Amino acid sequence: MAYAVISYPDLSKSDFAMIQDFRKDHDEWLYTVVAPHFSFVFPVFDFGKEDFTDEILKLTEDIRRFDFVIRCSTINKDSFSDYFHAFLVPDEGYSNIVKLHDKLYSGKLQNNLRLDIDFIPHIGIGNSKNQFKCKQMADEWNGKDFAIYGSVSRLTIVEFKENKVTDLQDILLG
Repeated sequence: MAYAVISYPDLSKSDFAMIQDFRKDHDEWLYTVVAPHFSFVFPVFDFGKEDFTDEILKLTEDIRRFDFVIRCSTINKDSFSDYFHAFLVPDEGYSNIVKLHDKLYSGKLQNNLRLDIDFIPHIGIGNSKNQFKCKQMADEWNGKDFAIYGSVSRLTIVEFKENKVTDLQDILLG
């Protein structure tokens, strides 16, 4: 069992549906596991639920909600498998996500931060072992003029166990 921190972003119903429709056909890893989200703390295995929750609550006391805009898709090679991933990456709000990610790893979770892997703020939309299939996914998005406006107004502490995500606690941002 592991604990993580994600945000289910505030999106319009049409943008949420557009993302989910695409994920249904292309996200074999997580479509049935978790809704579209940004990851802030990736699964941590060496903390109990109470200690993990206390640390996250302490580090988020003064965090404010923020807006983002996504206008592009990129691909990324998974560091732990043969898979490639298609991501929706924010143009605006990118630095807010990076700074919050870094803050959450600044305290007791510091030793869990993977500095050997680039942190790319994203909403995952697809994956494949075929890199060109993921490139086609990104090209499908990037071939049209789109803008997904949203906000991060809450974080969710989740439990990840046996390929299932369970929401444990929402943290509303000021």
